Amino acid sequence: MIVLRSREEISNIAGAADITRQMFAGLAELIVPGISTKDIDRYVEDYIVRHGMRPAFKGYGGFPASACVSVNEEVIHGIPSKKRILREGDIVSVDLGAVYKGYYSDAARTYPVGEISPLCQRLLDTAEAGFFAGLKYCRKGCRLHDVSHAIQQCVEAEGFSVIRDYVGHGVGRDLHEDPPVPNYGKAGHGPQLVPGMVLAIEPMIAAGSYDVKVLANEWTVVTKDGQPAAHYENTVVITDGDPLLLTYPGYERTDKGPKAQDGGAF
Repeated sequence: MIVLRSREEISNIAGAADITRQMFAGLAELIVPGISTKDIDRYVEDYIVRHGMRPAFKGYGGFPASACVSVNEEVIHGIPSKKRILREGDIVSVDLGAVYKGYYSDAARTYPVGEISPLCQRLLDTAEAGFFAGLKYCRKGCRLHDVSHAIQQCVEAEGFSVIRDYVGHGVGRDLHEDPPVPNYGKAGHGPQLVPGMVLAIEPMIAAGSYDVKVLANEWTVVTKDGQPAAHYENTVVITDGDPLLLTYPGYERTDKGPKAQDGGAF
């Protein structure tokens, strides 16, 4: 069942998103060759707790960390480790969220570690571009798979593939809610988008095949062919106007709740 959120509820989700958004700026400076993936997780957990919130991922379904930190061919759900040291040329995806007054945020970015290959840079750029291609259809009256189709078209035009086994989702009182938001699909299909829907839209793409497998730790998802993968995600609110990107710079909160700088408001 798709739950439509009230202005107050969206304001609470925005509170969690504020912290999520702020952490990405710090991660861009933190992520350099020589740090461990555990260093990243420690930064995320400390930041969230210091602001009086709870990490959304820690303990969720038994996940042992506050952030999913996935390197190179790891698509999602990488478990941070002191032994996993980032090296020049790696790419690392950080998926994180916070809980504020019982409401969740969820977002992800993929970062370069030092100088990376042109292929990896194009992969990172395409994951982000895919998100924004889909965002154009995050408007009242569009169909959910209009978003999915736009993401797929953008990614495949660059010669990359869209992961099929894992998708975006609704977000609110729970980290994962209806509706599922695939990154591929046929335009004109899926639920109609209406104000109050809150979606975690998250292109997960690979340089090679979209086939994946789960490692023995029962969490980490990797590409079967060992090709690198990238992940880009934001928490998005459908409004009467332009969508709100709660986990991305460019929105402001007002006394009446979150409001897009370009005028779109719930």
